Amino acid sequence: MAAQTRFPDSLIDEDPQKALEALNDGLRGDCGNAEWLCQRAYAYILLKNYGCAVDDAKKAQQLNPGLSLAFLRTGIAEYHLKQYESARGAFTRGQQLDVSDKSFEIWLNRCEEMLDEKMHNGGVDAHLPVVPHVKHDWYQTESEVIISVMARNVPKDGVSVNFKEKELSASIRLASGENYNLELRLLHPIIPHQSNFRILTTKVEMKLKKMDAIRWEKLEGEGQESNVKHFDPNQHPTSSHHSRKWDKMVVDISEEEKNEKLEGDAALNQLFQQIYADGSDEIRRAMNKSFTESNGTVLSTNWKDVGKRKVEASPPDDVEWKKN
Repeated sequence: MAAQTRFPDSLIDEDPQKALEALNDGLRGDCGNAEWLCQRAYAYILLKNYGCAVDDAKKAQQLNPGLSLAFLRTGIAEYHLKQYESARGAFTRGQQLDVSDKSFEIWLNRCEEMLDEKMHNGGVDAHLPVVPHVKHDWYQTESEVIISVMARNVPKDGVSVNFKEKELSASIRLASGENYNLELRLLHPIIPHQSNFRILTTKVEMKLKKMDAIRWEKLEGEGQESNVKHFDPNQHPTSSHHSRKWDKMVVDISEEEKNEKLEGDAALNQLFQQIYADGSDEIRRAMNKSFTESNGTVLSTNWKDVGKRKVEASPPDDVEWKKN
């Protein structure tokens, strides 16, 4: 470890205890390494050893007063120790050092909320659990409902999702060490074994396979058969009824997704989805018609061509096509 300047956060997320041991070894040979102290503070936070996390983060501050990460991790550890005023001071100083990091704004808001609560309770801490400030949104295609939970840097082993026909239950361990739980009673049934989730750097995305190709009027509730509308393939995939203005920290989500390193079929599917999302009504109409009529062997964006004829199946040269 002596050859590297920083222990990656991703490795700490995967196994905080193992990372802690490696950082201990490294700091025995270089006890004045401020960045390693910051990383060890992060490992301590994940292990809920907040006192040691504060000690390491404050040592890092002394070694490098311009290291904003040291103030962030000091504040997070002090927040969990319910030292809200001290945590607020650390976050304020860190924000002054790095105004581009929106994490400081989020943690400062949490400190203000807890201090307000203490003041309303006459200065007595009610010891109520802190509910993480995490938002979620959804949109749909003909075959799927996609739910996005806006949480950054969730560890790879930090998500558990239980898909049921009319219910979804998700538990997400946030980068801060807190748990976020999402419980939904779905409007229409899904196919649990064909539903899945993935973890991106900016969010957790859950894809629910629809049992029927109908348009959902909302995400939760009891479905009314009289109100069921068949999905219109010429209509752009919709999201929830009203748009939401997310925190600035998630503004670049779509750009980050484009930069995710996808390969093979995943990369090709992402390209088709982007073409569909950005295309005109004619392009989307052409893609739906050609794909459906050709049994999935042709995908055309030329409505002038496919709109006036039936699109025949066109399998690859090395595949023998058999009609049912």
